[in-house]
Amino acid sequence: MRVLVVEDEQVLAEAVAVGLRRESMAVDVVYDGDSAMEHTDVNDYDVIVLDRDLPGVHGDDVARSLVDRSYTGRILMLTASGELEDRVEGLTLGADDYLAKPFAFAELIARVRALGRRAVPPLPPVLRRSGVTLDPANHVVERDGRELALTPKEFAVLEVLMRAEGTVVSAEGLLEKAWDENADPFTNVVRVTVMTLRKKLGDPPVLQTVPGAGYRI
Repeated sequence: MRVLVVEDEQVLAEAVAVGLRRESMAVDVVYDGDSAMEHTDVNDYDVIVLDRDLPGVHGDDVARSLVDRSYTGRILMLTASGELEDRVEGLTLGADDYLAKPFAFAELIARVRALGRRAVPPLPPVLRRSGVTLDPANHVVERDGRELALTPKEFAVLEVLMRAEGTVVSAEGLLEKAWDENADPFTNVVRVTVMTLRKKLGDPPVLQTVPGAGYRI
């Protein structure tokens, strides 16, 4: 899952990003509304963690713009106010969920995960395919009942492939969804990660390479 964190408190923004990355999410971070608009113009995010009180373009205006553009990424709005009126207003603007500061990080993770499942069609909380079970919330992967020890990036790549439900995902698609904007597009990191993931998944092989197209499970 790829997430954009938009938060002008840089220490908080980086802390949120670190925590989300530990959950095998690819995370980009910006500190103002203008940068949020620029990033959503060129990237497809599954979830946008959006602070409401932003410098420059206000968080409300960012939310309105995303809704007007029919942006598919879900919006989790953060605010210093937890009053009912503010929550209602935030949801009315187009936010899919609302979280008041200060918040428990476990709750933030759960809400981001829940929003990420609101794809079309909706995805189940636990993904299963070809004997592989992936539980994003508990960060557990099993193959035929055997638990696998995956790195965060291996977990992220596997999640992207399982969400694709048997369709082919290109190397570029994996790089976009499982790595952040700092990833080198000319690196062989996708191929290496797929290779180590395939070994850990074991036999019979379930992770297939489709020549000239990409990968699928």
